[in-house]
Amino acid sequence: MLYAQDLESACHEANTLTKQLASSPEPGISDESLPSEEGRAWIRRLLAYREPVLARSLFELGVTSLALVALWVAMWWSLSISYWLTLAISIPAGGLMVRLFIIQHDCGHGSFFKQKFLNDSTGWILGVLTMTPYDFWKRSHSIHHATSGNLDRRGIGDITTLTVREYLELSPFRRFVYRLYRHPLILLGLGPAYMFLIRHRLPIGLFHMSAATWTSTMATNLAFALFALMMMWWIGIAPFILIHLPIIVLAATYGVWLFYVQHQFEGTVWLRDGEWDMSTAALHGSSYYVLPPVLNWFSGNIGLHHIHHLCSRIPFYRLPQVMRENPELANIGRLTLRESFGCINLALWDEVHQKMVRFRDVKLPQTSTDRMPPEGAQTSSL
Repeated sequence: MLYAQDLESACHEANTLTKQLASSPEPGISDESLPSEEGRAWIRRLLAYREPVLARSLFELGVTSLALVALWVAMWWSLSISYWLTLAISIPAGGLMVRLFIIQHDCGHGSFFKQKFLNDSTGWILGVLTMTPYDFWKRSHSIHHATSGNLDRRGIGDITTLTVREYLELSPFRRFVYRLYRHPLILLGLGPAYMFLIRHRLPIGLFHMSAATWTSTMATNLAFALFALMMMWWIGIAPFILIHLPIIVLAATYGVWLFYVQHQFEGTVWLRDGEWDMSTAALHGSSYYVLPPVLNWFSGNIGLHHIHHLCSRIPFYRLPQVMRENPELANIGRLTLRESFGCINLALWDEVHQKMVRFRDVKLPQTSTDRMPPEGAQTSSL
């Protein structure tokens, strides 16, 4: 019984979603999808890293917030010199916005502070600044953790990914739409901007939201509107837009890229319901994104994503400690910065060869009467 309680605390999403989603139509978690023996062994080792340190949490929050304010002021000052200088400063400012989002992300997992009230209040305030409604995002992200890598439970909190067979069974027009969606200009350009500037304002149709979640989302919109109006009154409409819009767009693009390479790499894992379990998806379906130290800092160590998925209650600033003290984790899902750029062309999951493939690896049927080959047989260069 004691171990079951530890497991619940260590893998928050895996054990709370069954209750959270019991009365909703969204996918929950079955007994067979709980962590495997390998996962349980790792969870036992990771229990010691779950405890947040209040002073460290406050330090990370303060440093990130003050640095972002400083760069925001620098961008305002630079408007009188050159807008190119303003845009140059927006590059690290966008990185700091990502770091604030990571803190909000940890609050959603209940890992940044010990107290739920501090996590939720801090996360909600940061959600105003990052333009990400906290309660809505927390719910969809919990579903992502509970279903990541499960081919039968796709659709919430993830990037739309089709199998080779699903793609070939589409009409030519729908194949074109999917290819358009997966194009880098959409996936990393227009898509992130649309998601954070528009979709998060009115997230209708993603899943059934409670009245409290809906109210929280609208309150986030209202709070950001008041913040924007106050800043426009203080420095002017045009200066505010010229400063804040690049920060949000860059941060959204950075964030979507990080999320993309964390699960859309060649050796990731996608399994059907009967074979899927959380620990396998966490360890082998999430990448270890090896970044330079400065990028690790800006991204809040989220590149150690396999560790995070295995035990989301570990604060982001303790993830490097986990890696140092458990070096065998460095050999799982390893993805370098250079290797990650090749991931952008991966768009389909081949169930036979168990890896992500490119569109050009897939041989399309020549005519509508051609017989559909077995899954995996239609890849031409695998």
